[in-house]
Amino acid sequence: MAELEVRNVTFSYDGENKILNNVNLKLNDGELVCLLGVSGGGKTTLFNIIAGLLEPQQGQILLNGEDITGQSGKVSYMLQKDMLLPYRTVEDNVALPLIIKGMKKKEAREKVGGYFEEFGIEGTQKRYPVELSGGMKQRAALLRTYLFSAQVALLDEPFSALDTLTKSEMHRWYLDVMDRIKLSTLFITHDVDEAILLSDRIYLLDGGGLTDEIVITEPKPRRKEFVLSEEFLQYKRDIIAKIYAGKTDA
Repeated sequence: MAELEVRNVTFSYDGENKILNNVNLKLNDGELVCLLGVSGGGKTTLFNIIAGLLEPQQGQILLNGEDITGQSGKVSYMLQKDMLLPYRTVEDNVALPLIIKGMKKKEAREKVGGYFEEFGIEGTQKRYPVELSGGMKQRAALLRTYLFSAQVALLDEPFSALDTLTKSEMHRWYLDVMDRIKLSTLFITHDVDEAILLSDRIYLLDGGGLTDEIVITEPKPRRKEFVLSEEFLQYKRDIIAKIYAGKTDA
């Protein structure tokens, strides 16, 4: 059974112009699946529907076979910015989902403490976000996202603000953490290279619908030289050609 399924989802803000039109996709247990496409293609709107922040005019969101359409709090959702509160310590930022759910602050701090080493941020508990590097902030934000819901994470361009070297390090780190904590991830990106390096599968979203699905067969974790290989370049050529198929320059 698919862990997360988007089934026949259609959405319009004005009742006429469809932002999403009969979208179907699946995220299986332990997968990382990317949504890739040009800006304005409906990716973030789809995430808002999956997260229960918007309700579609048609269709369903299923989690482990349960209909969760319109229900917030069932999956984790991390936006592009880390959204860490500057006046809270890293420990209290990470514990926030548990506190919101009703857990006492002391108990929440104790619970999150065991994850800091696993997420590579041990020693930052009493520090404030301003004291952390960009990569460390993203690790803390991803830990907070995981604690909100430990089954499925929706990540909307979480690494886009990082420099190239930090982004590459974060890619390797996230795939390792995902495997260890058994997390499934649906990931928005505009970066074709990032999609190829991270994904088990890539959905291309354009004009309100899914136009293609690409399976990346290279085993994970991917060898360092994969990015320079002919296989990588062929994936990239195929994806770019499909994204821009039928489009002409303005």
